[in-house]
This record gives sequence, C-alpha cells and structure tokens, in this order.
Amino acid sequence: MRIFHLLREVTVEYGLRQNEFAARNGMHPTDVRALICLLDAERADTDATAGWLGEHLGLNSAGTTAVVDRLERLGHVARTRDARDRRRVLLTVEDRAKDLGRAHFGPLVDGTVALLAGFTEEETRAVRRFLGGVRDLMDGGEGR
Repeated sequence: MRIFHLLREVTVEYGLRQNEFAARNGMHPTDVRALICLLDAERADTDATAGWLGEHLGLNSAGTTAVVDRLERLGHVARTRDARDRRRVLLTVEDRAKDLGRAHFGPLVDGTVALLAGFTEEETRAVRRFLGGVRDLMDGGEGR
C-alpha cells in the first residue's frame, strides 16, 4: 500500500502544479489537459482533430469547441486544414504554449530525467512497467 500512497501523493501534487500553471496563464484546468493530449498526439505522430480531442477529454462537441476556442484565443493552439483532406481541421500546439510549459514544468522534467539516470536499465523497465500498468488499470475503469 505504501507504493499506492506514494503514487497518490505524486498525482495530487502534479495536479496542483497543473492547476497553478492554468491559473498563472489564464486557462481552465481542462485547457491544460487539452494541451497535454495534443502534445501526446504530436509525440505519437497522430493527427489531432477536435473530435479526437473531445473523445480524449470526455467532452461533447460544444465543450470541445469552447476549449479549442479559448486555447486559440490565448495563442496556444492553431487550427489548420489537413493538407491530405481539406475537410479536416487539425489542431497543433503553438511554440508559445510549449515555451510556457517548459518554463513551468521544465525543472520537474529535468529532475525526473536526472533521477532516472541513476537507475539501472532493469529498474527503469520496472518503473515503466508499473506506471504503464497503473495507467492501463485506470483506462479500463478498474480504479474507479
């Protein structure tokens, strides 16, 4: 149970940092979640549309439009026509938002990378397997 409680402490603290980031930058916490989803899509080379984003955030069409509109107004997200299918509109995170994220979360990211550098490859695989397993439990609704 100690590991579970440590994981809870980390997730609560990370959530507080996300909320602080949102408040500092005139965003709603859902806006931050949207940026994270869009950055994850970019890393995975996945086209992100408003429909895709809404599905990942659990929002209806109107809610998704409100989030994207806010982020676009703030200069954090751009809507662009898909070059392969002009009917589709893709969402991308602007460099300004990435810079804000790096300024706020960079020390945590750098510290985490440095911490993991002290782990053996076997330990790193175990951490990855554990965190991936917890994520999968949550995705499957087992933790709800």
